[in-house]
Amino acid sequence: MPSISVKSDRPDIADVELHYEDAGSGRPVVLVHGWPLSGRSWQQQVDVLTTAGHRVVTYDRRGFGQSSQPANGYDYDTLAADLAALLDALDLRDVTLVGFSMGGGEVVRYLSRYGTARVSRAVLAAAVPPYLHKTGDNPEGGLDDATIAEFEDGVRSDRPAFLDSFVTQFFQAGDRDDLVSPAQHADALAMAVPASPTATLECIGAFARTDFREEVAAIDIPTLVIHGDSDGIVPFEVSGRRSHEAIVGSQLVLVEGAPHGLNVTHADRFNEELLRFLAQ
Repeated sequence: MPSISVKSDRPDIADVELHYEDAGSGRPVVLVHGWPLSGRSWQQQVDVLTTAGHRVVTYDRRGFGQSSQPANGYDYDTLAADLAALLDALDLRDVTLVGFSMGGGEVVRYLSRYGTARVSRAVLAAAVPPYLHKTGDNPEGGLDDATIAEFEDGVRSDRPAFLDSFVTQFFQAGDRDDLVSPAQHADALAMAVPASPTATLECIGAFARTDFREEVAAIDIPTLVIHGDSDGIVPFEVSGRRSHEAIVGSQLVLVEGAPHGLNVTHADRFNEELLRFLAQ
């Protein structure tokens, strides 16, 4: 099982082993998964990208999948440091970083803290930036304190039941709940349930309350924003539209009828647009 050791420079943050998968050859694409899944959530992209001539790296965020499950380190500074350690350990260059949902925050924070020496392009896919928390200075936010508390209480009280319901919403577009098979639903749930309960809980505060607005506006590399117009978890108007407007020269693809988990429900369109962007 391939993994890298990540040593923290903070005494309060545990060292971890990050599990990763590395396939193909060519210009590297690093896929950063969403909450509460794992690197396996990219299975409908990996073969397509490698066949097109790309080296594809997926990894499990700390606390998820086959990576270590420490008691801490679920803030975006630490998560971006983990991503930086992976790129450094594999000596990846001319990288396209693709961040889905929560993973979009890692991409933005990585670019803010570590720059573009290794990264040439970015993709924000149904991503949480620029700022989900609905506050007085962010009235366009999509998550108020009560909704965040509902997420946290659901994880604390009955995590498997909460995750089962969340996976349903993940793949639901309006009234349509038939966009994935029962087996695909079960596969996503099987990724989520084994994750650390602490990680599942702590990441809610990270993706819900981290303000990326200034960092998003500072992105100066070619960027694709791809989002479903029926995303009920991270609505396009809250995130994708605002990121596109903030990033000078960014490209926008709005997928009609697509929910949050559009890389699964609309995999053909998602892959087509990703390959088109990579070919530019």
